[in-house]
Amino acid sequence: MSENEIDLHAITDGAAAEASGVLHADVLVALAEAQVAGDEAALVRARRGVVGRLGSEGLVDAAAVAANFERMVRIADSTGIPLDAPVNAMTGDIRGDLGIGRFASASNTAEAGWLARALGPPARSALLGTLKLVYAVRSRLSPR
Repeated sequence: MSENEIDLHAITDGAAAEASGVLHADVLVALAEAQVAGDEAALVRARRGVVGRLGSEGLVDAAAVAANFERMVRIADSTGIPLDAPVNAMTGDIRGDLGIGRFASASNTAEAGWLARALGPPARSALLGTLKLVYAVRSRLSPR
């Protein structure tokens, strides 16, 4: 919505965090990686990094987002929930570029057919355009 260019490779490559365009991505990715790795010393360093940059409230927010994401992923993985067909179609190229298929849970989702692969990216662009329009209208209507 902000029109900022974001490099999604930071999701799967922590080294790409600083150049991702996401504000404070380096400390947020370090926190997420430390939480997943279970390395207590790395987690302490990562927490300090987030507090130093975003404050205590920022740490609480970041930890809550990570915990909620972990919860959702565990539920989805344990029940074998596949991606919804529209999400599968609209994100196939992105997931391929990021190498998401290497994760075990990717086996829960069948590969999209050729028509879905062809129509997915234009559908994603149309959806993003619609969301930007809604955001712009809402921003004009909301009191400041």
